[in-house]
Amino acid sequence: MRISVVLSVIGAVVTSSFLAAPATAQSPPPTMKAIVSHSYGGPDVLKYEDVPRPQPKQDEILIQVMAAGVNPVDTYIRQGYVGKMIGKQFPLILGMEVSGVVEKTGSMVSKFEPGDAIYSYLSFEEEGGYAQFAVAKESHAALKPKTIDFEKAAAVPLAATTAWQALVEKAQLSPGQIVLIHGGSGGVGSFAIQIAKVRRAKVIATASTQHQQFLKQLGADQAIDYTTTKFEDVVKDVDVVLGSYGVVKKGGIIVSITGQRDPGELEKHGIRGASLRAHPDAVVLEELAKLIDAGKIKPVVSQVFPLADAAKAQEQIASHHTLGKIVLEVAAAPKS
Repeated sequence: MRISVVLSVIGAVVTSSFLAAPATAQSPPPTMKAIVSHSYGGPDVLKYEDVPRPQPKQDEILIQVMAAGVNPVDTYIRQGYVGKMIGKQFPLILGMEVSGVVEKTGSMVSKFEPGDAIYSYLSFEEEGGYAQFAVAKESHAALKPKTIDFEKAAAVPLAATTAWQALVEKAQLSPGQIVLIHGGSGGVGSFAIQIAKVRRAKVIATASTQHQQFLKQLGADQAIDYTTTKFEDVVKDVDVVLGSYGVVKKGGIIVSITGQRDPGELEKHGIRGASLRAHPDAVVLEELAKLIDAGKIKPVVSQVFPLADAAKAQEQIASHHTLGKIVLEVAAAPKS
């Protein structure tokens, strides 16, 4: 009897000690696949790796990425032209526009909930779109247009927002005005043509020989083949131009998305100038979604690469001869 009591006491002490002991082994943090660069350089610095999954801050959402847009600015950051200027740190995950599904929300987020299909323009600070998961501020995302798939939605945020902010916000393009859009067959240009037509402006656009018909399909009133014709010879008295001086009429405006314009040149031509650093804006994304669902704007995706082939996608975008947009497929769209 005494032995039984002793054994019971020992058992109780051992059990109590085991339950009270702090856990020493922690489960590893969740990971994800992503395209990562550990240094600046050519496309070969982009590596397909396992990395920790990001977690959203109070005002952020965690997005399960379905598709990510590829843009020229991605190549500039990769090479260090932009990355050094804005103080990027390694390891670095590129990608500034995504579409996907909300996985998790921060405590201050009220506009979205898990399961929502969204698209987002990621800021320079957020970036990280070339990955299975990305975080974005609530104010940088909007519900995905219902009438297009995730791949087309991923082609919209950065490129279309840039075109919108240049034409609508900076130039205040109005009905009946004439706008000249250089590179009309590219990402920003293809959206700029369509946005200008929504604003009921007359659109003149330039592109290479093979893309002349494409410009007309987008709605351009006049298509110019820059390989055979100098636009200065056939264009004059333009109200708004994205790029060049000589053809803008007095009182018109030139909007630059690549840097400041020379004040002396602007004064000499009697025109106004505005520079634009495009930035994320959920209100713009919401307006674009309405226009897309109304059939007034159509994203054009010419090539889709798997996430692991991001280097090949960047090689193509660097050629500056891409029709519309290039997109990375990150995951299969969820079944409804």
